[in-house]
Amino acid sequence: MMQSKLNTFARVRELSDWKAIAFGAALVERMLPNYQLFCETSGFDDEGVNRKCLDLIWEWLRTPRSKINFGVHLERVEEATPDIQDHDFYGVYPAIDAAIALGALVNLVLKQDEQGAVVVSKLSQGSVEAFLLLTEEANDDTVKQHPLMQFEVDTQHELLNELQTLVRKPEALNAYKALALEAGISNIGLEI
Repeated sequence: MMQSKLNTFARVRELSDWKAIAFGAALVERMLPNYQLFCETSGFDDEGVNRKCLDLIWEWLRTPRSKINFGVHLERVEEATPDIQDHDFYGVYPAIDAAIALGALVNLVLKQDEQGAVVVSKLSQGSVEAFLLLTEEANDDTVKQHPLMQFEVDTQHELLNELQTLVRKPEALNAYKALALEAGISNIGLEI
């Protein structure tokens, strides 16, 4: 299992240009429900900033000539990232992971961090690991073998495999996004 995890990150590092962004966007789609549940349960209101930003990334992928000021959206995402000091329940952690992953993805779009997709991949797996350890469904010795972690790694590999033949056309990107959400659960197992 550890080898698979290392292979995942090595494969993500090899991605370039729009395919790295599409992969990151697919993973953030799986993380964003955690953020949205946090907002619903805590009363934290981001006014849809993160959802809108992710939708704009998909729009940019479908229509590369789109003129979108991602610098402004990055600032909004950063402002909509919850502060751990303000919340005393677990839900803040996967929410923060989702917001940071989205910020890393925007930085990748802006060419500020060429390894943004690796950051998103690690945050998604790390979010699953933290959830399993906190809920005591796994411990340090068993977390890599837990079915939810296995599912996370397998999903990332499936998304990476799909990128090998993916073309930058709206219908293909819509299908790729749908593949990420196909299981109907977030990366930590919340129903979407």
